[in-house]
Amino acid sequence: MLDPSLAGRLTFRHQMPSRPPLPPGRHDLGLFETRDAVLIVPEGIDAAQPVPLMVLFHGGGGGAEKILPVMRGHAEANRFLLLVPQSLMPTWDIVIAGNGPDRERLDMALAEVASRFTLDAARFAFAGHSDGGSYSLSNGLCNGDIVTHILAFSAGFMTALHQEGAPYIFIAHGSKDEQTPVETAGRAHAARLKQAGYDVTYIEYDGPHKSQPHIVEVAVRYFLNYPFAKGKTSPHPPA
Repeated sequence: MLDPSLAGRLTFRHQMPSRPPLPPGRHDLGLFETRDAVLIVPEGIDAAQPVPLMVLFHGGGGGAEKILPVMRGHAEANRFLLLVPQSLMPTWDIVIAGNGPDRERLDMALAEVASRFTLDAARFAFAGHSDGGSYSLSNGLCNGDIVTHILAFSAGFMTALHQEGAPYIFIAHGSKDEQTPVETAGRAHAARLKQAGYDVTYIEYDGPHKSQPHIVEVAVRYFLNYPFAKGKTSPHPPA
């Protein structure tokens, strides 16, 4: 039997905070000597009340500094926690050789955040661009009993070694993407996931392999409001 951790399964589980919350602002969590995880804490949240969390994965060759500007303003304006882990190598382990140190580091970062804030188990997203989008898709599907929403931008591949739960999936891809062609990436991913029975929203836009601010804004609204705005009950009630 495949070791669940090799398939990308996280050991993280929701818990009650046991440490004081971090103040508003940007925080390097101090977990790793190099390429530490970064947490953005917005103004005005109540650490004792459930707060949404988005985990944002950078693209290949990137890091927190490159991906943070894409989402930080949205986190601060909409009052959700934004956790930005960084791959140990230039890109995520799943791209290179399979789940390993990056999954372990992600588990540690999530546990650190949960020790300080009450996380909203009904709004817990994996998001990312390019290789980060591939990571969010692949390991979001594997941890769908925890991850409620997957936001995949320009994801090149999807490797679901294990499937758990039923996360809501938002996929966006540019019709002029020169790195990950839309026919074999965005369109194919959306079709496969819909066929498998997932709730998928697919947006194709006229653009290249680059973050699109208006698409990111739509994805944030999706994360915070879908399916609640449609009057449905979330399959992931708070623990």
